[in-house]
Amino acid sequence: MIVDDEVLLRSCMQRILESEPDIAVPLACDGPAALEAMEVHRPDVVLLDLRMPEVDGFAVLAGLRTLTDPPAVAILTTFLADEDIAAALGSGAKGFLLKDATPQELVHAVRVLASGGTVLSSQAARIVVDGYLGSGPGHDELDPRLDPRLDPDLDARLDSLTEREHQVLDLLAEGLTNADIARRLLLSASTTKEHVSAILAKLGLANRVQAAVAAHRAASAPGQSRPPAPAGAR
Repeated sequence: MIVDDEVLLRSCMQRILESEPDIAVPLACDGPAALEAMEVHRPDVVLLDLRMPEVDGFAVLAGLRTLTDPPAVAILTTFLADEDIAAALGSGAKGFLLKDATPQELVHAVRVLASGGTVLSSQAARIVVDGYLGSGPGHDELDPRLDPRLDPDLDARLDSLTEREHQVLDLLAEGLTNADIARRLLLSASTTKEHVSAILAKLGLANRVQAAVAAHRAASAPGQSRPPAPAGAR
């Protein structure tokens, strides 16, 4: 499902996605129609604009969190320094896609989200990394759970992970999907999913993007370093 107040944009995106044999877009709508439509169509993936009149993207995100099986959400944005990135991540978004993405990037993003992965366009990735690693605008307002300098218990929670969970977390930090992680570590899809769920529960985080950021934060903190994963796990 595509949720954006710009009719031309969402119509173009819908046509691009529906040209693919494995993707269906039952509805492209604006904010006010989105939540009711979610209950009817139950999409696997939602591409969501934050800046909409009447009902904005944050209201839609809040509504999605009440669903028993919420879809994977990627934020659509035109801003290279969007101050809402941290808030969107905290609300459960699994990635960011700039509105000038190519058709190929758009299709790839939907497939990655549907497979349980995260989506960050190259420019959006730079915004997120710069912000979360303290070199971008707004980094002082980040969720303290993602910063070991602000959350003294993060190190302890990271230490509670098993060696295998650390390996999975390292691959999450690289942006790999569950399927990619399973292939890399020679695990079944169900076992990989269980490891990811355990990591999120132990770290007290909402999604894999937050887990990846926490891993990068811990690795960049003074005195924090971990040996590379065993060669057999790569």
